[in-house]
Parts: sequence; structure tokens; C-alpha cells
Amino acid sequence: MPSLTEWRVPPAYQPHAGDYTFDLDHVLSSIVGLHSLIPPDASSAETLGTERAGNGVVIDDGLVLTIGYLITEAEAVWLHRGDGRVVEGHALGFDAVTGFGLVQALGSLDLDPLPLGTSATTRVGDRVVVGGAGGRTRSLASQIIAKQEFAGYWEYLLDEAVFTYPAHPNWGGTGLISAAGELIGIGSLQLEREREGKAEHVNMIVPIDLLKPVLDDLRKFGRVTRPARPWLGLYSTEIDNKVVVIGISNNGPAARAELKAGDVILAVDGERVTSQSAFYRKLWSLGNAGVDVPLTVHHEGVTFDVVLASIDRTRLLKAPRLH
Repeated sequence: MPSLTEWRVPPAYQPHAGDYTFDLDHVLSSIVGLHSLIPPDASSAETLGTERAGNGVVIDDGLVLTIGYLITEAEAVWLHRGDGRVVEGHALGFDAVTGFGLVQALGSLDLDPLPLGTSATTRVGDRVVVGGAGGRTRSLASQIIAKQEFAGYWEYLLDEAVFTYPAHPNWGGTGLISAAGELIGIGSLQLEREREGKAEHVNMIVPIDLLKPVLDDLRKFGRVTRPARPWLGLYSTEIDNKVVVIGISNNGPAARAELKAGDVILAVDGERVTSQSAFYRKLWSLGNAGVDVPLTVHHEGVTFDVVLASIDRTRLLKAPRLH
């Protein structure tokens, strides 16, 4: 993992203590660096790599909230305090629906938890801090620029994600901090948008309100005890009101059905779909993981029907191990 001293947010974009009514340095001290190692034969290793680094936020005694892709199938996790001290952690689990991940420190972090706020009450234009491990020099004064639906290519959908600008350069697992000094989201992605003819980068943040209904399950079981959604193992994007396959997950239902990049998903169970969000909602409406999913697909001038036997995506993942 790169040293915390190897990079800085430019001074003009750093938060300044005098601009906030809360103790900025104390709040930012609750954010730690996170470094995880994943076995080479893990299902997620090909797309996410075998070594991942980002941030996490202490939300309870030794309990660290992060974004799930940083710890999926991790066999080792280390938590880095801002002062350089490192504590081993255990990946408790993650929730594929929200995207959150939880890590339990196996030693004392000696850091105060950051209180959870309410993301639903935030508004576009609100001033926020996107906090990274290492304090003010690794954090960003930002603002909320949008609250809207987000569909990810990996069969992921949020009804309302939070978007902030400017974008934090080390966004994964960052803490979105409100004007009250409370945690209102966890950083997930950096995206590009067009504004006034120019491209600019923004962060997509998973709202903290999505954590509250699943936190107890994640702590106790490492997963959420809801029925699993059907998963097809395909990556898609939306082009000209068409759902286009851009990749296939190894060993998933789409791979077994021999779907390929470039295929266009025209319909699910006979219902036409023209967007990723419509595709996902129709897919998930068919039932729980294991349900057969009829697709109408267009490939190189040929339209055909195919039925995929969906699965629970977690079946392909290595479970966290406690050393």
C-alpha cells in the first residue's frame, strides 16, 4: 500500500478547520487506510486485483465501514492509522446490494467512532467533506452536486446515490461527512461527466441510510439475511437506449450460456428493456437466485431467445477467513 505521505490533496481543495462547526481533525482521525490481499484464484481477482487499497471509517469499537469491493474475498486485511500504526483486521463480510463492507479490527485502533448521520436530509449544494486516511491533507472540501439513480455495469443499482464535486483522487471507502460532522456516505467510484463542454470528475457515494437496515446482519453473519437476488454474471452498459454486454464473468450463468461481449439484451421474460435500470429491475422481479431468466438477445444480425439459470453470486466467492 502506498505510504500516506506519498500524496496530498492540493492545498486549495483541502478542508480548513475554521470553515466547520465541528472538530475537523478529530472527525477525520476516525478514517483509516485499508490494505487487503486476495488469493489469485479468487473469483474477483481477475477484475479487482489481488491487492487492494483504500479507506475505511470507524463506526463502532474497532468496527470499520468501507466499500465492499476492497475486501471481497480478502484473506488478509490491514488497517492504517493516520500516525502510521497498523492493526490487522478481519473482513466480516459485504453486502452486494448496497455495496458496503465491514472489517473488524483484531487489535485496538484507539479511535473514536464517527457518528452516523442521515443521508436522506442532504440537499444538492450542501457543503461536505470527503475524508480520506491521513487527515486534512488527504481529505477534500466538496459539495453535493446530485442525488439520483445509479446503475453499475456489474448488476448493481442504487435508487438514489450521492454525487460530489470535486472528486477525491483516492475515493474507495472515503467517508462523506456532513456539516454536522456525521458520516452520511461511503465513497465508491470516480466518474466523469460533461459540463459546459468540459469533462470533470465526480465521486459516487453510497448513502449511509442504506447501511442502517443491514448493519446488524453484517455484524452477526457477514451477510444480509434476505433472499439473494438472481445473478447472471454479465457486465453491461447503456448505449443509445440499448443494453449492451461489455463483458462476461467467468463461471457465471452468462458464460455457461455462451453470451458474448457485444450482445444486446432486448427483453427479459418477453418485456422489452432499454436501460440498465429497467434490465436489473425486471431481472430481480422474476424471483430469487436460482430462478430461470428468459432473455431475448441480438447478436451480429441474429435475434434469439435463451434461458439462463441464475445463481446467488456469493456462491462463487471465497468466504472470509479468521486467522
